[in-house]
Amino acid sequence: MLGGFGMTAITALTAQNTQGVFGVHPVPPDFVIRQMRVVLDDIGADIIKIGMLGSVEITQAIADFLDTIPNIPVVLDPVMISTSGSTLLDHPGMLAMKERLIPRALLVTPNLREAERLTGRQVSTVSDMETVAADLLEAGAQGVLVKGGHLDGSELVDLLLASGIRAEFRHPRIDTKHTHGTGCTLASAIAAGLAQGLTVPQAAEIACAYVQSAIRNAPGLGKGHGPLGIGK
Repeated sequence: MLGGFGMTAITALTAQNTQGVFGVHPVPPDFVIRQMRVVLDDIGADIIKIGMLGSVEITQAIADFLDTIPNIPVVLDPVMISTSGSTLLDHPGMLAMKERLIPRALLVTPNLREAERLTGRQVSTVSDMETVAADLLEAGAQGVLVKGGHLDGSELVDLLLASGIRAEFRHPRIDTKHTHGTGCTLASAIAAGLAQGLTVPQAAEIACAYVQSAIRNAPGLGKGHGPLGIGK
Protein backbone atom coordinates (compact mmCIF):
# COMPACT_ATOMS: atom_id res chain seq x y z
CA MET A 1 0.00 0.00 0.00
CA LEU A 2 2.91 2.38 0.64
CA GLY A 3 5.38 1.10 -1.95
CA GLY A 4 7.45 -1.18 0.28
CA PHE A 5 7.88 -4.94 0.18
CA GLY A 6 7.96 -6.63 3.57
CA MET A 7 9.72 -9.92 4.30
CA THR A 8 8.81 -11.35 7.69
CA ALA A 9 10.86 -13.45 10.09
CA ILE A 10 8.39 -15.11 12.47
CA THR A 11 9.38 -14.84 16.15
CA ALA A 12 6.33 -16.54 17.67
CA LEU A 13 3.08 -18.24 16.85
CA THR A 14 0.13 -16.75 18.70
CA ALA A 15 -3.36 -17.99 19.41
CA GLN A 16 -5.35 -14.78 19.43
CA ASN A 17 -8.49 -13.06 18.27
CA THR A 18 -10.01 -9.61 18.75
CA GLN A 19 -10.69 -10.38 22.44
CA GLY A 20 -7.17 -11.27 23.51
CA VAL A 21 -4.01 -13.34 23.18
CA PHE A 22 -4.68 -16.86 24.45
CA GLY A 23 -1.30 -18.46 23.82
CA VAL A 24 2.21 -17.68 22.59
CA HIS A 25 4.59 -20.27 21.18
CA PRO A 26 8.06 -18.78 20.63
CA VAL A 27 10.14 -19.86 17.64
CA PRO A 28 13.62 -21.16 18.61
CA PRO A 29 16.05 -18.20 18.44
CA ASP A 30 18.43 -19.91 16.02
CA PHE A 31 15.56 -20.47 13.58
CA VAL A 32 14.49 -16.81 13.84
CA ILE A 33 18.03 -15.83 12.85
CA ARG A 34 18.08 -18.40 10.07
CA GLN A 35 14.95 -16.83 8.58
CA MET A 36 16.63 -13.42 8.62
CA ARG A 37 19.97 -14.60 7.28
CA VAL A 38 18.71 -16.49 4.24
CA VAL A 39 16.49 -13.61 3.09
CA LEU A 40 19.16 -10.97 3.62
CA ASP A 41 21.78 -13.11 1.86
CA ASP A 42 19.48 -13.48 -1.15
CA ILE A 43 17.34 -10.35 -1.46
CA GLY A 44 18.78 -7.92 1.08
CA ALA A 45 16.90 -5.12 2.83
CA ASP A 46 16.94 -1.35 2.98
CA ILE A 47 15.66 -1.27 6.55
CA ILE A 48 14.76 -3.68 9.34
CA LYS A 49 11.61 -3.22 11.40
CA ILE A 50 11.43 -5.11 14.69
CA GLY A 51 8.10 -5.87 16.32
CA MET A 52 7.06 -8.57 18.79
CA LEU A 53 10.04 -10.56 20.08
CA GLY A 54 8.38 -12.62 22.80
CA SER A 55 11.42 -13.69 24.84
CA VAL A 56 14.75 -12.50 26.16
CA GLU A 57 16.51 -15.26 24.21
CA ILE A 58 15.11 -14.07 20.88
CA THR A 59 15.86 -10.45 21.80
CA GLN A 60 19.50 -11.27 22.51
CA ALA A 61 19.86 -13.40 19.39
CA ILE A 62 18.52 -10.66 17.15
CA ALA A 63 20.79 -8.10 18.81
CA ASP A 64 23.78 -10.36 18.15
CA PHE A 65 22.75 -10.76 14.52
CA LEU A 66 22.26 -7.03 14.03
CA ASP A 67 25.85 -6.53 15.13
CA THR A 68 26.87 -8.35 11.94
CA ILE A 69 24.87 -5.99 9.68
CA PRO A 70 25.58 -2.53 11.14
CA ASN A 71 24.76 -0.63 7.95
CA ILE A 72 21.05 -1.54 7.80
CA PRO A 73 18.92 0.96 9.79
CA VAL A 74 16.43 -0.36 12.35
CA VAL A 75 12.92 0.79 13.28
CA LEU A 76 12.10 -0.71 16.68
CA ASP A 77 8.49 -1.07 17.78
CA PRO A 78 8.99 -2.15 21.41
CA VAL A 79 6.01 -4.49 21.55
CA MET A 80 5.39 -5.50 25.14
CA ILE A 81 1.62 -5.25 25.63
CA SER A 82 -1.08 -6.13 23.10
CA THR A 83 -4.06 -3.93 22.30
CA SER A 84 -6.17 -6.26 24.46
CA GLY A 85 -3.73 -5.91 27.39
CA SER A 86 -1.79 -9.18 27.18
CA THR A 87 1.92 -9.17 28.09
CA LEU A 88 4.03 -10.03 25.04
CA LEU A 89 7.54 -9.48 26.45
CA ASP A 90 8.59 -10.10 30.04
CA HIS A 91 10.85 -7.93 32.21
CA PRO A 92 14.16 -9.64 31.28
CA GLY A 93 13.25 -9.25 27.62
CA MET A 94 12.46 -5.59 28.15
CA LEU A 95 15.82 -5.03 29.83
CA ALA A 96 17.62 -6.76 26.96
CA MET A 97 15.71 -4.62 24.47
CA LYS A 98 16.70 -1.45 26.31
CA GLU A 99 20.34 -2.49 26.58
CA ARG A 100 20.89 -4.05 23.15
CA LEU A 101 18.26 -2.90 20.65
CA ILE A 102 17.39 0.69 21.56
CA PRO A 103 21.01 1.83 21.00
CA ARG A 104 20.84 0.20 17.55
CA ALA A 105 17.62 1.91 16.50
CA LEU A 106 17.24 4.72 14.02
CA LEU A 107 13.74 5.15 15.46
CA VAL A 108 11.88 3.67 18.45
CA THR A 109 8.05 3.86 18.42
CA PRO A 110 6.64 3.15 21.91
CA ASN A 111 3.07 3.74 22.96
CA LEU A 112 2.59 5.36 26.36
CA ARG A 113 2.46 2.13 28.33
CA GLU A 114 5.62 0.84 26.64
CA ALA A 115 7.38 4.16 27.20
CA GLU A 116 6.47 3.97 30.88
CA ARG A 117 7.91 0.46 31.20
CA LEU A 118 11.11 1.38 29.38
CA THR A 119 11.76 4.52 31.43
CA GLY A 120 10.08 3.88 34.79
CA ARG A 121 8.12 7.12 34.48
CA GLN A 122 4.39 7.80 34.35
CA VAL A 123 3.09 9.55 31.25
CA SER A 124 -0.11 11.59 31.36
CA THR A 125 0.70 14.76 29.36
CA VAL A 126 2.51 15.77 26.17
CA SER A 127 5.24 17.20 28.39
CA ASP A 128 5.64 13.75 29.97
CA MET A 129 5.90 12.28 26.46
CA GLU A 130 8.78 14.60 25.70
CA THR A 131 10.52 13.58 28.93
CA VAL A 132 10.36 9.85 28.20
CA ALA A 133 11.40 10.46 24.59
CA ALA A 134 14.47 12.30 25.88
CA ASP A 135 15.19 9.37 28.22
CA LEU A 136 15.12 6.94 25.29
CA LEU A 137 17.41 9.21 23.26
CA GLU A 138 19.78 9.15 26.20
CA ALA A 139 19.54 5.34 26.18
CA GLY A 140 20.99 5.42 22.67
CA ALA A 141 18.12 5.69 20.18
CA GLN A 142 18.69 8.11 17.30
CA GLY A 143 15.00 9.07 17.25
CA VAL A 144 11.84 8.39 19.26
CA LEU A 145 8.21 8.62 18.23
CA VAL A 146 6.00 8.42 21.34
CA LYS A 147 2.43 7.53 20.40
CA GLY A 148 -0.21 9.42 22.37
CA GLY A 149 -3.25 7.27 21.75
CA HIS A 150 -3.68 6.45 25.45
CA LEU A 151 -3.99 10.10 26.50
CA ASP A 152 -7.43 11.54 27.15
CA GLY A 153 -8.97 14.16 24.92
CA SER A 154 -10.55 14.60 21.50
CA GLU A 155 -7.19 15.21 19.81
CA LEU A 156 -4.32 12.73 19.65
CA VAL A 157 -0.69 13.82 19.66
CA ASP A 158 2.23 11.68 18.49
CA LEU A 159 5.56 13.28 19.44
CA LEU A 160 8.78 12.83 17.44
CA LEU A 161 12.08 13.70 19.06
CA ALA A 162 15.52 13.29 17.47
CA SER A 163 18.73 15.24 17.22
CA GLY A 164 17.66 18.73 16.14
CA ILE A 165 14.10 17.56 15.48
CA ARG A 166 10.90 18.02 17.46
CA ALA A 167 7.63 17.42 15.67
CA GLU A 168 4.04 16.85 16.75
CA PHE A 169 1.54 14.97 14.60
CA ARG A 170 -1.98 15.85 15.71
CA HIS A 171 -5.11 13.96 14.70
CA PRO A 172 -8.74 13.93 15.82
CA ARG A 173 -9.58 10.94 17.99
CA ILE A 174 -11.71 8.37 16.17
CA ASP A 175 -14.37 6.86 18.43
CA THR A 176 -13.79 3.16 17.83
CA LYS A 177 -12.60 0.02 19.57
CA HIS A 178 -11.21 -1.40 16.32
CA THR A 179 -7.54 -0.54 16.73
CA HIS A 180 -5.92 -3.99 16.65
CA GLY A 181 -2.53 -3.65 14.97
CA THR A 182 -2.15 0.13 15.01
CA GLY A 183 1.38 0.08 16.45
CA CYS A 184 2.61 -2.64 14.10
CA THR A 185 1.07 -0.89 11.12
CA LEU A 186 2.55 2.48 12.05
CA ALA A 187 6.10 1.16 12.49
CA SER A 188 5.89 -0.83 9.26
CA ALA A 189 4.56 2.20 7.37
CA ILE A 190 7.42 4.33 8.70
CA ALA A 191 9.91 1.65 7.65
CA ALA A 192 8.43 1.58 4.15
CA GLY A 193 8.93 5.33 3.83
CA LEU A 194 12.49 5.24 5.17
CA ALA A 195 13.37 2.40 2.79
CA GLN A 196 12.37 4.69 -0.09
CA GLY A 197 14.58 7.54 1.07
CA LEU A 198 12.20 9.69 3.10
CA THR A 199 13.47 11.47 6.20
CA VAL A 200 12.23 10.29 9.59
CA PRO A 201 9.78 13.25 9.95
CA GLN A 202 8.46 12.72 6.42
CA ALA A 203 8.00 8.97 6.90
CA ALA A 204 6.36 9.48 10.31
CA GLU A 205 3.90 12.06 9.01
CA ILE A 206 2.80 9.86 6.10
CA ALA A 207 2.57 6.79 8.35
CA CYS A 208 0.45 8.59 10.97
CA ALA A 209 -1.97 9.73 8.27
CA TYR A 210 -2.07 6.23 6.80
CA VAL A 211 -2.94 4.63 10.16
CA GLN A 212 -5.67 7.21 10.76
CA SER A 213 -7.17 6.24 7.40
CA ALA A 214 -6.86 2.53 8.20
CA ILE A 215 -8.66 3.05 11.53
CA ARG A 216 -11.49 4.92 9.80
CA ASN A 217 -11.80 2.05 7.31
CA ALA A 218 -11.80 -0.74 9.91
CA PRO A 219 -14.29 -3.45 8.89
CA GLY A 220 -15.63 -3.92 12.42
CA LEU A 221 -14.76 -7.60 12.78
CA GLY A 222 -14.98 -9.57 16.00
CA LYS A 223 -16.36 -9.00 19.47
CA GLY A 224 -13.35 -7.10 20.83
CA HIS A 225 -10.62 -4.90 19.35
CA GLY A 226 -11.00 -5.59 15.63
CA PRO A 227 -8.31 -5.15 12.98
CA LEU A 228 -7.64 -2.09 10.86
CA GLY A 229 -8.89 -1.70 7.33
CA ILE A 230 -7.06 -0.51 4.22
CA GLY A 231 -5.46 2.91 4.57
CA LYS A 232 -5.30 5.47 1.82
